[in-house]
This record gives sequence, structure tokens and C-alpha cells, in this order.
Amino acid sequence: MRCAGIDIGSRTIEIVITEKSKIVDCRQTETGYDPLMQTKKLLKGLSYDRIMATGYGRNLVEIEFDSPTVTEIKAYAIGAKELFPAVTTVLDIGGQDCKVIALFDNGKIKKFEMNDRCAAGTGKFLEVMANTLGFDINEFGDHALSAKKDIQINSMCTVFAESEVISLISKGQSRNDIALGLHKSVARRTISMLKRVTTNGMIVFAGGVAKNPCMRDLLAKLLEQVIYVPENPQTVGAYGASLLAQEKM
Repeated sequence: MRCAGIDIGSRTIEIVITEKSKIVDCRQTETGYDPLMQTKKLLKGLSYDRIMATGYGRNLVEIEFDSPTVTEIKAYAIGAKELFPAVTTVLDIGGQDCKVIALFDNGKIKKFEMNDRCAAGTGKFLEVMANTLGFDINEFGDHALSAKKDIQINSMCTVFAESEVISLISKGQSRNDIALGLHKSVARRTISMLKRVTTNGMIVFAGGVAKNPCMRDLLAKLLEQVIYVPENPQTVGAYGASLLAQEKM
């Protein structure tokens, strides 16, 4: 049986197709202004027996394809546990939210915390700041790693932080140094969330922000432990949804 898991996020859509937990196909696209249309395009030509949806837009798939759905919390927990059997904590930083999920040894969810009330500490925050500094978001982390000195960013509100960044630029501060300060502000906020849930055992970092080398480096240094990142951190939720669809069948 081939099962598809689809994760419709605020920025991207991922589809993972599995056979007996093995990934046989994987696709990704931008969410855009019409997630359902993008989903249909992504599914075109794919063969599967069952589909399960997760993410912000999961209800669109549920209605259109008569598909069961699963929360992002559960999907990421299942996907991370399959990829890293010893995982105890899952950190997911996506475009619009940040999630920390603590797991029991059997993979069941013990506790979780989610920040989804504003863009602070999310991929959207980093994207806005990258644009303000004139950097490509895919190279933002590399620029931050090239910083020569530490600059304190006081605000985590996207609007106020943007004003702070513009002020620092006008004072002649290095863009790379400002970039590092912004990354450190996100890292500190993330560490606070982690400590409220748990930092014991193996931490798996998923979501789009996990592709940022500076964020990975800062979190590992601040926690003084190894942070494990999947080969494709953005597909963990879709993979989990696909595995759950297999289980239901």
C-alpha cells in the first residue's frame, strides 16, 4: 500500500509517499495564495491508496479529497520518532510558528508548547529581517556566521525589530553583525521555550528554519549538546502523516 502524507504550511507544501515506512516519492512547492490549487498541482501524476493531511491547510484537503487529518504536533512527533528512534524532544520552527514537543520513550506525546500568536522567533521573522538587510533568506545564516562582533537586538516584535535594524544600518553597523544579533535573539527565545518543556535527551530540529546553519550552530552552543537535523527537515510532518495513514490502513 502506498500512502501519501501532505503538510500544508503557511509558506510551503510538502508531500511524502511511503510504502511500509519507506519514502518512495517526495515533492515540495510554495503555498502561495491558493493552497488547494497548489496541492492539486503537487498531487498530479502521483499514485497512492490513501492520503492524510496535516498543517494549517489540512482542512482544505479533508473537504476536497475526503481525507483524514492529523495535527502538526502528532505528525511531527511520529515523523521524528521514525527518523530518530532515540528522540525525546522535537523542535519545529516553521514560517509562522515554533513548536517544542516532548516525547515518551514509546513516541507518545508527553508535553508540548507552541508559539503561534506572532511572527517573533519564526521563519517569517527571519525572512523579514533578511529582506531588510538585503540578504537572500537562503544565505542569511551564512552571512550571520561571518559576523565579526556581537550586536544586541532588543525587540522581538517584527515591526519594532525592523525599525531597530534600519537604525543600526544608518549608524554604519555591519549587516553581517546585525544578522548575527537577529539570529541570537531568535535562538534565545527558542531556548526559553525548550527549557519550559525539556532539553533532556536527543533533540531533533525540524522545519524550514532547521536549514539555517547559524540557527543550528547557536542552538547547539547555547544548549551545549548536539542538535540532530533530518536530511530534509521540512518533510518531517508530511512523513509523519504518511506513516499514520499506513498505520490506519
